[in-house]
Amino acid sequence: MEIHLLGPLEVRHHGLVTPSAPKLRRVLCLLGIHANNVVSTEKLIKELWEEDPPASVTTTLQTYVYQLRKLLGLRASNGSSPGPDHDAGAPALLTTPNGYTLSLAPDALDAYRFEQLAALGQCHLKAGEVEKAADTLRDALRLWRGPALVDVTPGAVLQTEALRLEEVRKNILEHRIEADLQLGRHHELLGELTGLALREPTHEGFQAMLMLALYRAGRRSDALRVYQRTRMMLARELGVEPSNRLWRLHQDMLTSSRDLDPRPVSTTAKTRLTSASEHPCQLPPNGRILVGRDDELAMMLHALSACSREGPNVVVVSGPPGSGTTSLCIRAGHEVRDRYPDAQLYAGMLKDSDPANPGEVLASFLRALGVPDRRIPAAFEDRRRMFCAWAAEHQALIVLDDAMSVKQLMQVLPVEGPCGVLISGRRRMFLPGGVTVVDLPPLGTEDGLRLLTEVLGPERIAENPHAAADLVQLCDGLPSILHAAASRLASRPHWTIDHLVEQVRRTRSTGAFLVGAWSPLVTSVRRNYEVMPEALRTVFRRLCAIPSPFLPPVLVAAVLGVPEEFAEFLLQELANRQLLRIDFGMVPTTPERYWLLPTVRAIGRYLQAPLDEDLS
Repeated sequence: MEIHLLGPLEVRHHGLVTPSAPKLRRVLCLLGIHANNVVSTEKLIKELWEEDPPASVTTTLQTYVYQLRKLLGLRASNGSSPGPDHDAGAPALLTTPNGYTLSLAPDALDAYRFEQLAALGQCHLKAGEVEKAADTLRDALRLWRGPALVDVTPGAVLQTEALRLEEVRKNILEHRIEADLQLGRHHELLGELTGLALREPTHEGFQAMLMLALYRAGRRSDALRVYQRTRMMLARELGVEPSNRLWRLHQDMLTSSRDLDPRPVSTTAKTRLTSASEHPCQLPPNGRILVGRDDELAMMLHALSACSREGPNVVVVSGPPGSGTTSLCIRAGHEVRDRYPDAQLYAGMLKDSDPANPGEVLASFLRALGVPDRRIPAAFEDRRRMFCAWAAEHQALIVLDDAMSVKQLMQVLPVEGPCGVLISGRRRMFLPGGVTVVDLPPLGTEDGLRLLTEVLGPERIAENPHAAADLVQLCDGLPSILHAAASRLASRPHWTIDHLVEQVRRTRSTGAFLVGAWSPLVTSVRRNYEVMPEALRTVFRRLCAIPSPFLPPVLVAAVLGVPEEFAEFLLQELANRQLLRIDFGMVPTTPERYWLLPTVRAIGRYLQAPLDEDLS
C-alpha cells in the first residue's frame, strides 16, 4: 500500500482506494503522517471535533477505523507491534491501549521518503559532497505534487502538520538552491529564483539567493534593485529593516567583494572531510552467523527505519543467556548505518560484574565525536547536556550492550532528535515512550540444525542427523552454545557428533561440561546471577536444585516456605532477569508456566559456592 500526502491525498492498494468521506480522509491522513507510531484517541478526537465531540465519540471513532480497515483491506490487531506471524511488510491498522497505529513499510509514505531523502541530502551538503546533495535534495522535492493535503479539509492537528511539512519543504528548497549555487549554476537558477522571490516577497533567504545569482550572472544592478524592493516590502509589511545577512550581501555587492565569487567545490569538500571524528563508527565487526532471527531482525530494522517525530527510535532486545542478543544488535546496527550517517556509537553497559559508569560512557561518546578531553565537562549533568544537544541535531545510532536497568539507560539516552538506539539487555526493561521490545527465544530444532550446518557443512550433519538434533536439544537451542559445540567439532574432524553428544550427557551431572567451550555461557549466566541481590541469588540456587525444570508457584511456595503470591513475584523477578522462561497458556488451568532451561539449571547448581577458577 502507498499513501501520498504531498499534494492531493492518494491511496494505492491493489488499485486506487482513496476514501471520499471528509472525516475518514482526515483520520487516514493523521494516521499516515504518524505511520508506525501510536496516534492517541485524544488527538484523533481533537482533529475531528476539536472542542465539541459528540456524546457517542468513542463509538463513532471506532466506526471510522472499521471503515478504513474494510476499505483498505487492513489487518486489525491489538498491540503496538506486529505479531511473530505477521508479514513485516504487510500494512495493518492496529488497536493499542491508547489509540491506533497505522503499520506501513517505511517507504510506502511519500512524506517519509521525502524526509529521509532530505536528511540524506543535508548530510551530503555538510560533508562537502555538493553535487550529491543537489541531486538528492532535488529527488526529495520531486515527491511533491502540490501543497501538502491540498484537497483535505484539515482540523487543528492536521493543519499544524501540513504547515510543518510546508516549512520543511521550503527549507529543503533553500538547501538545494544553495547547493546549485555552489556548483556554479546561477544562470539556470534565475528563472526559478525570480518566481520564488515574487511569491515570497518577505522571505529574505530567497531574496538573498536571487541577488547572488544575478550578481554572479553579471547583473549587479538588477541584484541591487532586488535589495531595494525587498527593503521596502519588509518596511511596509512588517515594519522592519533587512537582516544583517541581507545588508552584508548588499554591502559586498557595492564593493564588488571577492567573497561573492564562486568557490571550487573540490576545495570545500576536502576541507569538510578532513576530520575522521565527524562520522565515527564504533560498531564491533559483524561476527557469528545469524540463523532463525529473520523475524526479529525485520522488526528491529522496521522500528529503526521509522520516521518518528516524538524522539529517538528505540529498540530493546533481551533473551536468556547465550541467546545472541549482542550479535543481533550488532548485525542490525550494520544494516542501518546508512540511515544514521552522522555516527555509530557503541558502549558496554556492564564492566566485569558492575554496571558501567554513565558519566564515563558519555565521555567516551564525546571523545569519539571529536571533543578534546580538556573540553569534556567534569560534572555528569554537563556531559549529559552536551551529548543530548549534539544528538538532538544529528542522525546517529547508539548501541548500548549488556544494559542492566532502566535507570542506567535513562542517564545516557538522548531525549529528542533523529537518533536510533539499540539496547541489548540482561533483563526485560520497559522504557517510557514508543519503544520496540524484541524477546529472543531459544532456537527450535530446525533452526539449530541450520546453524550447525552453516558451520560444519551439510555432509557432516548428514552423517548422523539424529545426533545433530540431539545436540541442539542438549544445547537448549541457545546460539552461543551451538556455536561453541560446532567450533569444537570443526577443530576435531576425527570426532563424530555422537561422540560430543555422549560426552555432554556423561559430564553434565559432574559439572565438567562447563569447562572450555561452554565457558562463555557460564560467564553469561554468572553475570546475570552476580548482579542480583543476595536473597534472589539464594532463591535461584534453590530452584535449580528442584528435580523438575517446571516451577509452578504452588511448588515454589512450598520449597521456599513463602506465600504463593510472593513465590510468583520471585519467579517473575527471575524471569525478568532472563534466568527463567515463561510459557503462556501451556496448561489450561494456569495462565502461565515458569521453567528453567536445562543448561541454565545445570549451571545454577554449581553457583552454590563461587565458581572454581578453571570454570571461567
